[in-house]
Amino acid sequence: MEPRKVYLDNSATTPVAGEVLQAMTPYFSAMHGNPNSLHQWGREARRAVDEARENVASLIGASNPSEIIFTGNGSAADNLAVKGTAWADKKGRKHVITSSVEHHAVSDTFKWLGKNGYDVTFLPVDESGMVHPETLKDALRDDTLLVSVMYANNEVGTINPIEELGAICRERGVIFHTDAVQAAGHIPIDVSKLPVDMMTMSAHKMYGPKGVGALYIRRGIKLVPLIHGGGQEYGVSSGTENTAGIVGFGAAALLAGRLHEEGESARVSRLRDKMLSGIVERIPDSFVTGHRIQRLPFHGSVCVRRIEGEGMLLRMDYAGIGVSSGSACTSGSLEPSHVLLAMGLDHATAHGSVRLTLGRYTTEEDIDYVLEKFPPIVELLRKMSPYKGG
Repeated sequence: MEPRKVYLDNSATTPVAGEVLQAMTPYFSAMHGNPNSLHQWGREARRAVDEARENVASLIGASNPSEIIFTGNGSAADNLAVKGTAWADKKGRKHVITSSVEHHAVSDTFKWLGKNGYDVTFLPVDESGMVHPETLKDALRDDTLLVSVMYANNEVGTINPIEELGAICRERGVIFHTDAVQAAGHIPIDVSKLPVDMMTMSAHKMYGPKGVGALYIRRGIKLVPLIHGGGQEYGVSSGTENTAGIVGFGAAALLAGRLHEEGESARVSRLRDKMLSGIVERIPDSFVTGHRIQRLPFHGSVCVRRIEGEGMLLRMDYAGIGVSSGSACTSGSLEPSHVLLAMGLDHATAHGSVRLTLGRYTTEEDIDYVLEKFPPIVELLRKMSPYKGG
């Protein structure tokens, strides 16, 4: 008999929702115009792009839709925010700050700046993966240009104190960017009240399509474009717009607002807590990683001692359960997650990390199935493993 299929990797990507796909479909064929063309086909596409921009702006409380710039993905938006800010500065400021647990789209971009004339500070985090405001305050200098701290961590789900961090930057005249790819569409965000200058989002993390991201840029913030060409997206991100993808992003933004009103966050967080409690109760030497309270409602992550994450991932996959490992071994590296190491875990423990992230389609029966299958998988792998350490 075919095993039950339980997808618990929604932090990696979510499925495109049916209503989102329905909104996108006409723009692949019937409404195929280039939104920069002046004829009726182009005007129809432009109208659709503008409507989607309004929907995304509304999702995060942006005061003007023109503050939303569409990009090819979240990584492109991160690069635009970081490099674009650095290159646009006219005051000669060369100090930039980020955290030690950022997504590689941010951390690798800061490392690139570090090799090209900038002084980079990587802020430490506590055992939950959180950046503390006092740490940022102590790191700021007179020549600090930019701070980028993620809204919520992709590996352990911890939500950072963005309002406090942004307020510190605003007081010192430092530009503040946050990568909200994991948070946008899942928790309430209102940039009209938050002291955030730029914010990254991605459609495929909120039941939209892959291949389209967005950067919120507060009015008055100047960026140098990474791509030059036809001057699309207010001259900040040239290239013919992915109309169908942008329409999908707009539809996903509307869906996110509706799900929040319907109490989806409360439903999924209850299932998450049931899953995490059940795992820790049933699997000896296992523990939850990330902040237990200040975390994304759908996000679960655990470490299981005396075992490697890849083994659990493969066995879970065989049982029909899709999860991800916090270790980077699958990408050809023997190093465990930089996030877990920054949180103070030793290498052996960090190798036993598993991320289980729920979604709109996760059911109570799915969680029961995971709690049935996961413990015996761990028991089997421990018997097979030569590692007997603590």
